[in-house]
Amino acid sequence: QVHLVESGGGLVQAGGSLRLSCGVSVSLFPINVMGWYRQAPGKQRELVALISSGRISYADSVKGRFTIFRDNARNTLDLQMNSLKPEDTGVYYCNVVGYGTGYWGNGTLVTVSS
Repeated sequence: QVHLVESGGGLVQAGGSLRLSCGVSVSLFPINVMGWYRQAPGKQRELVALISSGRISYADSVKGRFTIFRDNARNTLDLQMNSLKPEDTGVYYCNVVGYGTGYWGNGTLVTVSS
C-alpha cells in the first residue's frame, strides 16, 4: 500500500514563500509520474507541476514562481513556491502514479493573504 503525506502548508502574505513536501511510503524509483495539484474553494482540482518520465512541466499560472523537486533518497516530492499570490490559495495535493495505480495524499492547505 502506498501512502502519501503532504506537509508545509500554512498562512503567508502575498509575495512570500512556502515549501511543500510530500512523503511517500515506498521507494520512488519505480514511479515515473509524480505531481502537485491544487483545489481552490469552489473550483475543480488543477495540475500545478508534474514530473513525467523525467520531464518537468508547470501550469502557466505558476511558471517562474514554483519549482518541483524529486528526492529519490528521501522518498519525497517537494514544491517550492515563491512570490505567492492570493490566487494560489487552495488545498495542495500530491499525486503519484506507480505500483499499478494512482495515489493521492490528503492535502495541505495554503492560504495567501493580500
